[in-house]
Amino acid sequence: QVQLVEYGGGLVQPGGSLRLSCAPSGDIFNIKHMAWFRQAPGIQRELVARIFIDGSTNYADSVKGRFTISRDNAKNTIYLQMNSLKPEDTAVYYCNYRQITGVWKEYDYWGQGTQVNVSS
Repeated sequence: QVQLVEYGGGLVQPGGSLRLSCAPSGDIFNIKHMAWFRQAPGIQRELVARIFIDGSTNYADSVKGRFTISRDNAKNTIYLQMNSLKPEDTAVYYCNYRQITGVWKEYDYWGQGTQVNVSS
């Protein structure tokens, strides 16, 4: 079973930057889109940023202008560059790959999560 492996979480001061990366342990074909989600304690998991196969992106309003999602097609890897971090960005961040498996059928791969703490 292919797994998504995330790197790059940690502790950073407000205003600082972090870069997350996510790579699959094997090949995943027919990807529809790739995304980053986050979940803070007591809060429902939310979409942070998403990149589609055509390269288009969308972002949560709370991170627009601060976060950038990108991908390396050759490595099937995605990144999340997070700048101007705020304490409210503290959460566990998860990467997600959505695969098209058939007509009207899709499958979601999830990473194990990486903790991001923004604190002075």
